Amino acid sequence: MTPVELVQAAIARIEQLNPRVNAVVTPLFDRAHVRVSRGIPAGPFGGVPLLLKDFLCETAGDPYYEGSRFLRDLGWRSPADSELASRFRQAGFAILGKTNLPEFAASATTEPAAFGPTCNPWNPERSAGGSSGGSAAAVASGMVPVAHANDGTGSIRIPAAVCGLVGLKPSRGRTPAGEAGLLGNVVEHVVTRSVRDAAAVLDAVSSPGSGGRFAPPPPQRPYREEVGVDAGYLRVGFLRHDPLLRGCRNIRPGVRDADPASAAAVEDTARLLESLGHIVEESYPPALDGPTGLGGPRGIIAASELASRLDAWVARTGREPGPNDLEPATRRMASEGRGYSLADVEEARHRLVAGVRPIRAWWAGGFDLLLTPATHGIPPAVGAFSGLDLAEQSWQLAEAFGLYTVPYSFTGQPAVSLPAAWVDGMPVGVQLVAGYGREDILLRIASQLEEARPWADRWPPIS
Repeated sequence: MTPVELVQAAIARIEQLNPRVNAVVTPLFDRAHVRVSRGIPAGPFGGVPLLLKDFLCETAGDPYYEGSRFLRDLGWRSPADSELASRFRQAGFAILGKTNLPEFAASATTEPAAFGPTCNPWNPERSAGGSSGGSAAAVASGMVPVAHANDGTGSIRIPAAVCGLVGLKPSRGRTPAGEAGLLGNVVEHVVTRSVRDAAAVLDAVSSPGSGGRFAPPPPQRPYREEVGVDAGYLRVGFLRHDPLLRGCRNIRPGVRDADPASAAAVEDTARLLESLGHIVEESYPPALDGPTGLGGPRGIIAASELASRLDAWVARTGREPGPNDLEPATRRMASEGRGYSLADVEEARHRLVAGVRPIRAWWAGGFDLLLTPATHGIPPAVGAFSGLDLAEQSWQLAEAFGLYTVPYSFTGQPAVSLPAAWVDGMPVGVQLVAGYGREDILLRIASQLEEARPWADRWPPIS
């Protein structure tokens, strides 16, 4: 196919499927046509259609809203490409539009008031996860083969898991970091249908120094060459429960136990890894059972960063949000954030760093990988959290999705969610976590699992 034919086919699928899933909120079809009509763009993905999550990855002259009515009603447009957007263009991608996300990417479910909820293609009554829910729904339904996503506490891995995709979160600093936040926990990448594609895109957009002040060790060879390579015999630990959720006083007692579907997916994957020759045992970082600082300190930092982000938008736009410009939960969280002093935020940062640092020691002690659930069972219903105040919404989201993905954003380690099972027609994902800088191990073992139990031929009802 020519790039023009490929882009036209993707546009036709978006126009056919998007009314049912609401994944794409800003079409950029004309610009994509102009790009590919000049011939095959240079780069390894010349002419391949791509969607961008409407957060951090900005493109010059295009609408940019971050899921907010405030920016949507201003008709805000980005003045320049972000570093990652520039790399996507250099790789040859044809950018077809922007995908849906919760307001300012502050939730694990994609249901912004500005654009409405994104539905899961496997069951439109269920959430597509967040905050990269629009990107995951678009790839799962087959609108495009790959879509940009970013991850601060699980926003690549959670939607990938509930939509039946591969969600690779690279090591901190592996890709251009954009506005990475106080602790550099936000990383950028994509969601894909295959391990091969996740690896090849990482080759195209990563480079030394791309993560600003963080510098992971360079790969020994292209990541694409790790796919299908003999993984050797690895030592893998696994856990079936959520240590962080179990330690939360606000979580209902029954929810603290492992979700049966998630636990079964982990156990089945552990047996499969063992059958492939790996040493598998029930073990996980003991520090996860201790005071990690991922409770109160993380909440202080998140609230203060949201307040800072809103203040930056006021300065950037010259406009103050009106009473109806922000969702109530966003306004309350920002108000809470403004109530913290610099000393409060700095103390929270130190407590969080001190709490999560010991987690990485488990890998240094001889383990290659940690296997966990990716989420706490199948995703909740769309609209399940509407009308709740901020505190109650946060706890119910934790109960619905679990906290499996959170620690490794703050340790900076690479992690990937993979489709492992289907329950009641919904995908259930597992997460694999490697030591810092070891995407090579993740890609070898993920491709081994993909070959042993393929998932790419499974398509949701809306596709």
